[in-house]
Amino acid sequence: MPPTQTTSPSVPSQSRSSQVTGAEPQWPKLSEQEARAEVERASGGATTLGDLRGALPAARGRRTDKTPAERAPLGGGAGAVAGAGGAAAAVVVSPLTTHQRETVIDQALLMLEELYAHLPLKRALHAIDPIQRLRLLRLNHQALDEREFQSEMIDIFVNLRDLHTNYLLPSGYQSKYAFLPFRVEEYYAGEERKYLVSGVSPLNTDPNLKPGVDITHWSGVPIELAVARNARREAGSNPEARRARGLEALTLRWLGMSLPPEEDWVTLTYTDGTTSRESRIEWRVIEPGDVDMPAGPDASASGVSTKAVGLDVKTEMLRRVRKALFDGSAVRADVEMKKNRREGKAAATAAISVMPDVYPRFGDVTTPSGKFGYVRLATFAPPNADINGAVNEFVRIVRTLSPKGLILDVRGNGGGYVNFGERLLQTMSPRPITPEPFHFVTTAFTLRLAQAESDLGLWAQPLATALATGAGFSQGFPLTDPAECNNIGQVYQGPVLLVTDAFCYSTTDMFAAGFQDHGVGIILGCHDNTGAGGANVWDYDVLQSLGVAPNPFVALPGGVGMRVAARRSTRVGERAGVPLEDLGVVPDERYRMTRADLLEHNVDLIAKAAQLLAARPLQSLSIEAVGAAPVNQVRVTSTNIDRVDIVVDGRPVQSTDITASPTVIALPKSLGTGKLVAQGYRAGALVASVRL
Repeated sequence: MPPTQTTSPSVPSQSRSSQVTGAEPQWPKLSEQEARAEVERASGGATTLGDLRGALPAARGRRTDKTPAERAPLGGGAGAVAGAGGAAAAVVVSPLTTHQRETVIDQALLMLEELYAHLPLKRALHAIDPIQRLRLLRLNHQALDEREFQSEMIDIFVNLRDLHTNYLLPSGYQSKYAFLPFRVEEYYAGEERKYLVSGVSPLNTDPNLKPGVDITHWSGVPIELAVARNARREAGSNPEARRARGLEALTLRWLGMSLPPEEDWVTLTYTDGTTSRESRIEWRVIEPGDVDMPAGPDASASGVSTKAVGLDVKTEMLRRVRKALFDGSAVRADVEMKKNRREGKAAATAAISVMPDVYPRFGDVTTPSGKFGYVRLATFAPPNADINGAVNEFVRIVRTLSPKGLILDVRGNGGGYVNFGERLLQTMSPRPITPEPFHFVTTAFTLRLAQAESDLGLWAQPLATALATGAGFSQGFPLTDPAECNNIGQVYQGPVLLVTDAFCYSTTDMFAAGFQDHGVGIILGCHDNTGAGGANVWDYDVLQSLGVAPNPFVALPGGVGMRVAARRSTRVGERAGVPLEDLGVVPDERYRMTRADLLEHNVDLIAKAAQLLAARPLQSLSIEAVGAAPVNQVRVTSTNIDRVDIVVDGRPVQSTDITASPTVIALPKSLGTGKLVAQGYRAGALVASVRL
């Protein structure tokens, strides 16, 4: 059953800064000049959008009477070198020809009709017909210039309201990002939603534009309306997700999935509380060299299946680029830790993660409610697809934290590898973890595909049955091996709280759903839902590599790309069978961000999370062998536990009421090489588990 949601009032601002401390990122200390130099190096240099429009056909609205095939290419094809200049200005992109456009349209039709797992849901829920729109575009595209054609392709995919199923502009756009040198975020003053500048890039040149100023208008439009207008252009699955992404797109856009801004600059109206100002700020474009497409080559090289990815690639790319634009210290830390990983070295101290991009902030936080552990988990796409290393690092981190309670913050996490998220759940729960099942939509093509690909064979017979009976979807099977979801066991035994927002998507949606479905802890949400991405996504490269013969997916022209939600996921436990797509995960309690949160490291949010954790019961359980092997007795030390069951190789062998601690428990038979687990209960409920 869905949780009963309550809204949490913001913690009064006087309870923050001095009373909430700890878990500060241990980044290298850089001077202002060093931070700017690091950002300039990481971002690759900036070019104004106005200067770049001539190289990007989709960045201008010039019309001609010529057909696409007759139009002269701008510099000899996509990827042609245009001469010296900044990295963003080094490539001239040619418009697609008539034949190229029709290839793109035909492949999109094939992908959506034969493989897209959510097509029935999206048609019903959003009253859309992407198939008919693509057919009409094929008939009429010659009347469109390049910007109009690309705009229509993007709009067709955006209106699916699915961040897994995307159209990517030609390759000349995919390495480029348009940005304004500041970040806008929302906060609440009572019930009123407001917007402020929460961060300023070292690349900013306006001395009046500083963190903390409130924004009132955006190019003359009241800021709330400007956000709403942008939200209508975004593909979020629910209103909260669309508004969050509309706000983000005000200042940062990946040109791989968004057309270049229509305007060359924005006029920002803002106030510091006493004085109102206006600044004209130009859009600039960067082409950072260190930002690679996640969950692609890294995955195949590491042995992780590229068919087992759950990622909102746009959110992940923007997260990486935002760091390159705003946080020189974090960029420097990434570079240093990358070198350490390559050389097999540990971090300099235990307070620094060897994967700072995954775990940028962790440690104990001191709050008015006590001391608790805090971990910021920024992505489920670790470097080099090192899932084992990322899981082991999480285990290492939580073992260093206060046992009084753990705040796990996954806000802004767009997902990554499904098995990373599902394997983490066991470390915080005494219960066995059931991974989510995934289902193919029923088509003749998905049946042929399952019959042709050995790793999809489980779905073949269910698809044949579904075709015969008219069922819309196949039976579901997990992508993560259930044994891997339970091969570590519980590591952290204190109460756990998960912090979410509308940017949580894909693997992070599944992680939050598993967290809730297994009763791991409570969820504190900064929006009414998570992003609501319930699918396994395949890149177009995966489609081209499929073993089905003949493979109908041909190479796309101009470096155009596509991605598709190939298998939908459904929840487990009491919500078994409920899809994640469009619904997301509803938090147990809603939290409204404060001004102090945005400017002082989430201090009020952490204080609220700590307050909730402090009200949860604590328990602990440890076990050790008495004497040398073979083991005949174990010593159990526990708090707030009234019964311990001993399980050997999955079978219960002893149950003991706990009246004192420590307690020695005699085993009914000697333990040789078997796996022994102690399970701790309180009032009949399983609350802790530990392995010998």
